[in-house]
Amino acid sequence: MFQTSLSTLLRKRRRPESTPAHPQQGKKFGEVIVYLVERRMGKSRRNFLTSLARSKGFCVDNTLSAEVTHIVAEGNPAHELWPWLQEQDVPHLDNTNVLDITWFTESMRAGRPVPVEEQHRIQKPSLQLKTCLPDTSLPTVSQYACQRRTTLDNRNKVLTDALEVLAENYEFNDSKGSCLGFRRAVSVLKSLTTALSCLQDAVDLPCLGEESKMVIEEILECGSSSRVDNILADERYQTLKLFTSVFGVGPKTAEKWYRIGLRSLEQIHSNSSIHFNRMQAAGFLYYEDISKPVTIAEAKAVGCIIEETASCYSSNVTISLTGGFCRGKEFGHDVDFILTVPEPGKEDGLLPAVIDTLRSQGILLYSDFQESTFDLNKLPSRRFEAMDHFEKCFLILKLQMGLVEGQQADPSRRRDWKAVRVDLVAPPADRYAFCLLGWTGSTQFERDLRRFARLERGMLLDNHALYDKTTNTFLQAKTEEDIFAHLGLDYIEPWQRNA
Repeated sequence: MFQTSLSTLLRKRRRPESTPAHPQQGKKFGEVIVYLVERRMGKSRRNFLTSLARSKGFCVDNTLSAEVTHIVAEGNPAHELWPWLQEQDVPHLDNTNVLDITWFTESMRAGRPVPVEEQHRIQKPSLQLKTCLPDTSLPTVSQYACQRRTTLDNRNKVLTDALEVLAENYEFNDSKGSCLGFRRAVSVLKSLTTALSCLQDAVDLPCLGEESKMVIEEILECGSSSRVDNILADERYQTLKLFTSVFGVGPKTAEKWYRIGLRSLEQIHSNSSIHFNRMQAAGFLYYEDISKPVTIAEAKAVGCIIEETASCYSSNVTISLTGGFCRGKEFGHDVDFILTVPEPGKEDGLLPAVIDTLRSQGILLYSDFQESTFDLNKLPSRRFEAMDHFEKCFLILKLQMGLVEGQQADPSRRRDWKAVRVDLVAPPADRYAFCLLGWTGSTQFERDLRRFARLERGMLLDNHALYDKTTNTFLQAKTEEDIFAHLGLDYIEPWQRNA
């Protein structure tokens, strides 16, 4: 229903952004008149760059007029920038230099306008290189994952697997920007309904940096990437990947262990100088089980246990399976559930009661309970936090394999149960929609949804609330569909959020 109504909404036409007038200081290069596009760049950075350019004798116009010779944009994909420019009714636009910020920075460094070269230009999409097969050219792809429908049918798995190795390697090197860049590239490729056959197929795609394109080109031409192969063969990468597979061990701890010469889990166990926290101790104790994927059948069996346990606290408890299984995955590394009750405040104490019941049943192997710190008076938060403030707990449960539907007996197993990681969260009923949206994922989908809300709608979104900065109001939502409607987005089903 929402899809039909939202598709008819038209965004208001925006006029060119302007910066406060500054006196043009000592114009040296009168033949070059620059206009800086504020979209994506931001007002404060635009003001700074304007002042910098004028101090070096460049003429920078605050309005997009016929006199402008060089339009400079930063972070604007061609498929978004050119339609916006055409809306401004600028005379002779096709004869104007539409340039990436690299031309501007090179000119600032040189102290004069550098010659415009092909790599500086932001080409009009229709003028860019044709794809190898023009009849099957890819449709326009949004830079935001929340505007793309991404199923589990990944047509470019060879490419995304390679780029994910690079992203993970940058994460191990604590290079967050590069890691995020590759993850965005992976997300875009996963959304495509056709496989790339050559690099030219990717010309109009957003979020593909030069590094990503080089890897893609090499794989398409040679079948593999030497850079990726070198990483996979690197001892440090393999060791950090092994260490971080342990529950409770992050990249920094893994790096610390690697630096003192440890290379295997056995060496960690035998090193008397290492002291595990509770989570790491449980991670090593049950590593054989929790390092293996959880099946959808096992997740459903755990769900029955949680439902039966929670019903002892209240008959009105609603349990929702979230995470990857909610998005249609057959396997996952853990099982996530949201527990809610309709009565306000009744959620307080729900999870401690569940934990006590699980313990009394003898199936609780590990628990880490975190009390609620949710306070609406402290919202909206300008800084996104990885974890929300609702009551939650991280568990390891003993799942009897006989409870798993269709489970075949495994003679190689030493016991008739499996340790399974389970995460539970209990938000207030009026926060359920926001919590469900946040916990359903995927991570990149949620990241882009928050970015879209902030940059395109002037709103702040997290697992707790949606805040409209324009009207200074919190927007209410009972369902995920309500949140998408507030953002002016077509509703995307969970199975289409595998970004």
